[in-house]
Amino acid sequence: MHADIVVMPGDGIGPEVTAAAVDVLRAVAIRYGHSFRFEEKLIGGAAIDAAGNALPDDTVAAAQRADAVLLGAVGGPKWSDPKASVRPEQGLLAIRKALGLYANLRPVKPHAVALGASPIKPHLLQGVDLVVVRELTGGIYFGQKQRTADRASDLCEYSVAEIKRVVRHACRLALQRSGRLTSVDKANVLETSRLWREVTTQVVHDEFPDVTLEHQLVDSMAMHLIAKPREYDVIVTENMFGDILTDEASMLAGSLGLLPSASLGEGSVGLYEPIHGSAPDIAGRGVANPYAAILSAAMLLRHSLGLDAEAACVERAVHGALEAGFLTADLALGKPAVGTQAATAAVIEQLQLPCQVPELRD
Repeated sequence: MHADIVVMPGDGIGPEVTAAAVDVLRAVAIRYGHSFRFEEKLIGGAAIDAAGNALPDDTVAAAQRADAVLLGAVGGPKWSDPKASVRPEQGLLAIRKALGLYANLRPVKPHAVALGASPIKPHLLQGVDLVVVRELTGGIYFGQKQRTADRASDLCEYSVAEIKRVVRHACRLALQRSGRLTSVDKANVLETSRLWREVTTQVVHDEFPDVTLEHQLVDSMAMHLIAKPREYDVIVTENMFGDILTDEASMLAGSLGLLPSASLGEGSVGLYEPIHGSAPDIAGRGVANPYAAILSAAMLLRHSLGLDAEAACVERAVHGALEAGFLTADLALGKPAVGTQAATAAVIEQLQLPCQVPELRD
């Protein structure tokens, strides 16, 4: 197949890890007979420097024409003044809105080699395989904001329609997995959470009777994610809660450098990015962990291009590289570490091996 992919390297280590993911996608195209065309566009701090805008119009136009978007990271100390009228993060929020992306999928599946890098006891991590579905376009991040000399406020709002669409997405995902769904809210305190719980219950009851639904308060969920992460499969929650819980869940995997994400809407176009930040302290040194960006590229293959088998082979290639000992500094725990290029090359080498996926003939 042919696909047009827009690449937004962004800031910090973003250009390094997106380059790694593109190299892997090129290898997939060669290995399995596809044609991928890549077009780079500006976002974040790099776009502010070049165009005075965190998301230039030509970036939006290119993304809207594309089959998928691959993003690195945005932000850094250079653009961190909280009083600045233009900030890198505005570009990320704006591109999600421009593409109609409302569901952010963040899978967490610890790799055996990386268990020692997690602060959580290894026996609690064995068998963990969960996905957090975070609502992206509503909540306190997008509500009306006010600030005076001695007071500030951020309005949290959700509509029934916003809740229904992300819960439906989570339910469909749950049916592809174990059929279990956990909805996270703060319904004992917040009116938006009470609406969230009521609508979620209704959607599951009326439209997805085969899904088993559990409700959790966000504070107790934060505890359970550490104490008994194996008990959860698909977790759906609102924007801010999802932002916080997924960073906590990253510690289950041992490093942010192992966790990919996909931001999806109603169509096939999605935005794919590692959940780590721009890590400006290591930018340009060639030591950034590329695995999360590469796994994000695997999600791109699966969700936007419908290439499930190729996606599985990329995931297996990352697994093989880790098993072979290609550990970056965040995973090596004081042992000799490999750099970005060596880790990427190891994945590409693994891709050349037979991949035993039923849908794909080698």
